[in-house]
Amino acid sequence: MAGYGETIQRLMTELGNLPGIGARTAERLAFHILKTPDAEALALADAIRDVKTRIRPCSRCFNLAEDELCVICADPRRNHAQICVVEQPKDLLSLEATGSYMGVYHVLMGHIAPLDGIEPEDLTIADLEARVRSGQVEEIILATNPTVAGDSTSLYIAECLKSLDVKITRLARGLPAGGQIEYANRSILSDAINERREL
Repeated sequence: MAGYGETIQRLMTELGNLPGIGARTAERLAFHILKTPDAEALALADAIRDVKTRIRPCSRCFNLAEDELCVICADPRRNHAQICVVEQPKDLLSLEATGSYMGVYHVLMGHIAPLDGIEPEDLTIADLEARVRSGQVEEIILATNPTVAGDSTSLYIAECLKSLDVKITRLARGLPAGGQIEYANRSILSDAINERREL
């Protein structure tokens, strides 16, 4: 933009490259950073640098980690015989937030999408197979997103693991607690009927 120096313009451009940040928001953020105390602004810069230099995939499950193993894989209190398979680390965080799962995870780093050039070998499916072949895994919980790509990925994984001695389950789907049937879409109602349980 005219009137801004090169340094401010560069900051606005970099902020504008973030998802969901338009030109106006980038401008507001740039001026917020300019107004904050030096220590606060530099702490933000340090946090960005640290996340890019210190975070790497866990060598076992591919979750985000600062050490060789993520905090979940390194926790001896977790049930290492039960693996929940998710597409991305953010999916793992959502499941962890429930506080109802005490097993470990495996992050695929995406889903199978041939039209986008993502094939099974581009994901961590071979690493999951190796974990199951170790003989210490009793159950695989497929927790991919309830989309065509997520379902296809789950079916592919189930097919790869079916010859191994491991229980394979899928997250249940259906009406959320407190929801009303009249507001549920067709897909949710269909899943609710198909995933019904005996009382």
